[in-house]
Amino acid sequence: MSKRTLIAAALSPVLAPVLAVAALVPGAAQAAADPALKQEVATAVEAQRKQIQVMVDEIYSFAEPGFQEVKTSEYLAGILEKNGFTVTRGVAGVPTAFTATWGSGGPKIALGSDIDGLLGVSQVPGVADVKPLTEGAPGHGEGHNSGMPLMVAAALAAKQVMTRHGIQGRLMVWPGVAEELLATKAYYVRASLFKDVDASIFAHVNTGFGTGWGDLGLTGMISVEYEWKGKTAHSAGMPWEGRSALDGVELMDVMWNFRREHLPLSQRSHDVITNGGGQPNVVPDRASSWYYFRDKDFASLRKLYEVGNQISEASALATGTTVSRKVLGFAAPNYGNKPLAEALYANIETVGVPQWSAADQAFARAVQVKNHLKVEPLPTGVAPLSTPETRGNASFGGSDDIGDVMWTVPTVTIGYPANIPNVIFHHATAAMAMATPIAHKGTVVGAKAVAMTILDLMTTPELIADAKTWMKDVQLKDQKYDPLIAATDMPAIDRNARTMAQIRPAMESRYYDPKKYDSYLQQLGIDYEASGRDTSGAGG
Repeated sequence: MSKRTLIAAALSPVLAPVLAVAALVPGAAQAAADPALKQEVATAVEAQRKQIQVMVDEIYSFAEPGFQEVKTSEYLAGILEKNGFTVTRGVAGVPTAFTATWGSGGPKIALGSDIDGLLGVSQVPGVADVKPLTEGAPGHGEGHNSGMPLMVAAALAAKQVMTRHGIQGRLMVWPGVAEELLATKAYYVRASLFKDVDASIFAHVNTGFGTGWGDLGLTGMISVEYEWKGKTAHSAGMPWEGRSALDGVELMDVMWNFRREHLPLSQRSHDVITNGGGQPNVVPDRASSWYYFRDKDFASLRKLYEVGNQISEASALATGTTVSRKVLGFAAPNYGNKPLAEALYANIETVGVPQWSAADQAFARAVQVKNHLKVEPLPTGVAPLSTPETRGNASFGGSDDIGDVMWTVPTVTIGYPANIPNVIFHHATAAMAMATPIAHKGTVVGAKAVAMTILDLMTTPELIADAKTWMKDVQLKDQKYDPLIAATDMPAIDRNARTMAQIRPAMESRYYDPKKYDSYLQQLGIDYEASGRDTSGAGG
């Protein structure tokens, strides 16, 4: 029996069987930390289970949208600062962005996840009915309240083990701000936040537990707001004297929709009118529309953006107005690093999914049944490693600006099981579990897998070398990073400011107070087990 197998046999009942089997599989030990260290770091995460619950619940209650994550950012930065990290606030010109660094010498590993909520999806957690916490307020209908707690827990656990064993290395913890606006990570890259980073691990909430490599099927995207300028006049008395900026907005919308028929099937595009004028009897001299253009690669995205610009100019010409544009954000296509994904996946398999309780499964089913969703239990096993072969030509339409980091340093994304299968993301159903034991347990297992992978990176230099070589020889072989932001484009840090100024006072009374209540559900008077039993009013 090998030394690795002997060590595994002495570990906890949860991890020992998996590690023992791994020791017998050819190649399983490649680029991996000592199993005893991994058990130690998993134990250090487990010791933070209560703090993870508090972090998840508290950020859920803040529910701050993009660029307004003031409470969330300061809360997380404060925890890291108290634990010996050096915090730099307001990085890349974004007030709610920060980096928290620790360590010296050795590899530098970046650990990130998003923190912003979504407008209009406020939801009471732990109930299966759509029920806003605060009417009209933002909410965590994407589950971004859980990712940074995962990364903070993983970082603190890794720091503890590295300090105890004299392992050299550096950690940089950072939050994704305004990801739902896809509005910051390209600016982070432009500001050289990752210039000396050797590898990056990113976390995003999921309903399963897994990771993947290669082209992940998420589109690149550019966010741009067009503004038309015209001339006011009395809409009834002298309309011929006016030139309607709103006509420019509406005409572009019509022209774009006609053009869709002749665009590649890979594209996605959508818009909202952000300013339609003042009142009907005044011809609007200013109006604006905000577009998201998405496509699968840099070249296709650039072409799509050029088509949008041409149509905006045509609409201005046709209406006797002028048009200008402002880039609000950019997201590169996502591309996961193979060596990092394989190392992370081995740790995901080692940790395994949470031990769900009967109440967890009952609540998941109640959410699905009452909201007419496909009924599927919480996962009992990890997802297969996602590869180009298993995905085929699958395209998921959406975007994530972690792509900009992926084209800068070797990066892998972990999906961790903190939400309910088949919920509708960007909707209240995706918020229902995000301050319940489901979210807490899923975040804990994700933190363990990340912490173990940090140790792999710190103790096996060949893993980082392989990741960098693969990125250079495979990822960058046919495409290069091509962000569509100009030197004059700046983060749109004023977004959502007016909304939060109006709604925050009403939200503050619902903030979680962990000094008084064991959980946010307790503070809200939610009986979690009863919520799972109640499926009255369910559809077919």
